[in-house]
Amino acid sequence: MITLSIDAMGGDVGLGVTVPAAVAFLAKQPNANLIMVGDAEQIRADLLALNAPMNRVEIIHATQVVEMDEAPQMALKNKKDSSMRVAIEQVKSGKAQAAVSAGNTGALMATARFVLKTLNGVERPAIAKFLPAQDGHLTLMLDLGANADCTAEQLFQFAVMGSELFSALKPNRAPARVGLLNIGTEDIKGTEAVKQTFKLLKDSSLNFIGNIEGNAVFTGEVDVIVADGFVGNIVLKTIEGAVKFMGNEIRQEFHRNMFTKLGGLAAKPALNGFKQKLDPRRFNGAIFLGLRGVVIKSHGGTDAVGFAYALEEAYHEAQADSLQKIQDGVAAQLAAYQEKKVLAEQASMADGEV
Repeated sequence: MITLSIDAMGGDVGLGVTVPAAVAFLAKQPNANLIMVGDAEQIRADLLALNAPMNRVEIIHATQVVEMDEAPQMALKNKKDSSMRVAIEQVKSGKAQAAVSAGNTGALMATARFVLKTLNGVERPAIAKFLPAQDGHLTLMLDLGANADCTAEQLFQFAVMGSELFSALKPNRAPARVGLLNIGTEDIKGTEAVKQTFKLLKDSSLNFIGNIEGNAVFTGEVDVIVADGFVGNIVLKTIEGAVKFMGNEIRQEFHRNMFTKLGGLAAKPALNGFKQKLDPRRFNGAIFLGLRGVVIKSHGGTDAVGFAYALEEAYHEAQADSLQKIQDGVAAQLAAYQEKKVLAEQASMADGEV
């Protein structure tokens, strides 16, 4: 059985989203249990109202809630009994294999990093998310906002973690194709950090396909896209804005006059299919990679359908034992990197002596 812990109070709505999502998730996944953390009395009442299988739900009371606009450090210092922190502590104790929250992103990252710590060899955790691409392909992109400024070594660590996660969730696929997001495909393009990262990835045993530009995000030619959090977050928010823009423009065009309305009726099945493919709720659930535990961040403003997808993401990661595979992969890649670095330094010293 897989057990997930839920910050039931987190997000813009809280229990109005997390409880119905939890009930729907349990109905879909018979081999899963949940730990719901928050106002125990209210959680129990809401679960009973929806006929939840109470034998598969444990409720843990928490006296505090982290607000959506609360400063991360203040939440970490003053909210030690928050539903967010207690949910993460269930992962640290081993009672749960993953934690899910729709709460304050900064506070969630700070709390998760404090409680769980980072994996050996990982300097900073990254936020990763699967994005839809052509022909049903899913592309993993990181970092999406946790680290605005990164060194080449940190970007290399992101690549390793992303590659290992993709392989853990897609075990029957070839090694993940890793691409470095840049302003051109040539290795001389980009910032110094990006150019150094290119060299590190090229010399590694990862399946590195080189630099990719932004127009390759949706082509399906790459499995893992690596960027610093500044660039990654801008790309993500641009995608979200573009989807909303296209949806509004299509809607307006089909309501322009009688003829376009008739055309809209004829095209409705295709439009519904298009809408479903790009429904952001289906891709809800960002992954905090690099921690000694699985933590999934749901969008704060999502509904019950979107939060249920975040629970599915956590379930599949726990089921695939992705954390152990990432840890092993990071250790192996960083050991190989350090060995090459030592050999290069020794060769440089030998040349100097000559």
